[in-house]
Amino acid sequence: MAHTAPDLRINAVELLRHPGATRHLETTVPPADIDVHDDRLRGDIAIAVDVTSSIDGVVVHGTVSTPWRGQCRRCLIDVEGTSVSLIDELFQQHPQHEDAVEITGDQIDLGPVVREYVLLDLPDAPLCKDDCAGICPNCGVDRNSTTCDCDASTTDPRWSALENLKLDDE
Repeated sequence: MAHTAPDLRINAVELLRHPGATRHLETTVPPADIDVHDDRLRGDIAIAVDVTSSIDGVVVHGTVSTPWRGQCRRCLIDVEGTSVSLIDELFQQHPQHEDAVEITGDQIDLGPVVREYVLLDLPDAPLCKDDCAGICPNCGVDRNSTTCDCDASTTDPRWSALENLKLDDE
């Protein structure tokens, strides 16, 4: 990644001079500005974070909202939504914690962090609704809008030898 959107860079030196100081950052960035190129995205990424200086470093806490679109994995209709990622990151000049992000130079660059959250939280296989019935594997109708008379029971031929099994309690 060559550069990050200037809106996602924060002056760390000024914040670290004043422990307890908080800066609110609310902006939108095009996906290309954080090097995200994905056909599922349908608009700019909204970032709303509070950046708070502490004795330990700088804590970034907030949300990243990413609008997306795709096809339902069961019925194949077009669906869209917004994934909301909760950011809770610690930035330190000399990382002491395993998950801390290093502050390089005088600035905190939120671009790579935002990029990671966007890519991790985009849905790979979205659903139009939690109880989507999907498409009938026999006749191909959308079972959310139409019913069919197809036999939906599936049998595994590997268990057919047990069909005639008689147990003592029967």
